[in-house]
Amino acid sequence: MSGTDDTPIRLLIVDDHPVVRDGLRGMFTGEPGLEVLGEAGDGAEAVRLAAELRPDVVLMDLRMPGMDGVTAITRMAESGLPCRVLVLTTYDTDRDVLPAIEAGATGYLLKDTRKDELFRAVRAAAHGEAVLSPPVATLLMSRMRSGAAPAPPVPSRDGEEPLSPRELEVLALVARGSTNRDAAAKLFVSEATIKTHLLHIYAKLGVNDRAAAVGTAFDRGLLRPR
Repeated sequence: MSGTDDTPIRLLIVDDHPVVRDGLRGMFTGEPGLEVLGEAGDGAEAVRLAAELRPDVVLMDLRMPGMDGVTAITRMAESGLPCRVLVLTTYDTDRDVLPAIEAGATGYLLKDTRKDELFRAVRAAAHGEAVLSPPVATLLMSRMRSGAAPAPPVPSRDGEEPLSPRELEVLALVARGSTNRDAAAKLFVSEATIKTHLLHIYAKLGVNDRAAAVGTAFDRGLLRPR
């Protein structure tokens, strides 16, 4: 993964509005450790450029003419592209957030996000960490029973080992927007323990990151929707 002191995190900007793409490129230009490789105006172009340029992070708008963002995220995942997708959009409704996360987006931000927060989010996404705007985290929380215990272990579709009660607790906290540090504090364990639980969760669900784990868990009924 890029983003070390010597190698910058490489970005692909996807938005159907040229003025937005120009603004984002200008914002990232000169920021240490970040480099814009290219821009795309729709999902189809994004998939093509992602395969060609191999960015580390794709900043993806959702509602675009032609191929939309969710379809593009799905195509990238199906193609096995290693890039992380960080959604950057103005929409925070169920019909936008959940399909994007289930398709494989690593994070979901709104376009009113501050510049410094966007930079941090890109760096976090490059390392596979889920990043959610507060309204998005609140939306996910509203889809879970407030204060309810996690659902009992449910076997995976392939009959593999089910998630343990503790793993479900960790996953529920992640769905509510908790960082590893937050989850560790709430469960009175170390951050290293949380990371270990997450690795086990990823392996059992067949996913590679936090956002995909949350989306898969909702899809399989491991987390309780409202």
